[in-house]
Amino acid sequence: MDIGPPPRQPSRTRPRTDFVERVFAVVRRIPPGRVTTYGRVARAVGTPRSARMVGWALHNCPEDVSNVAHRVVNRNGELTGGWSWGHPAVMRGLLEDEGVTFVDDFQVDLARHLWEPDGDG
Repeated sequence: MDIGPPPRQPSRTRPRTDFVERVFAVVRRIPPGRVTTYGRVARAVGTPRSARMVGWALHNCPEDVSNVAHRVVNRNGELTGGWSWGHPAVMRGLLEDEGVTFVDDFQVDLARHLWEPDGDG
């Protein structure tokens, strides 16, 4: 008895929309030893109220973006994206390897390390 093809599995990749591509372009430009915020990335790509969508885009990104996505923190400098690496301590270690300093266990010294995208995303 033929039961036909196996059921189609849902895609695990998210669509690569223009917004997502612009987010990736900004994040790729963050220099080592610097950080920026989800909100600043959102403003740089022309959607200032979409900080959460920036996080969504970074949750499933290509390797060249994933290798630098640890440089994006929340507006207070906290490592809210750290769970993508298993624990925020992993994200902290990646940032410390680049010379980023902290004011608290999982809070970057934004005064020293903040990078402002120039808005051309």
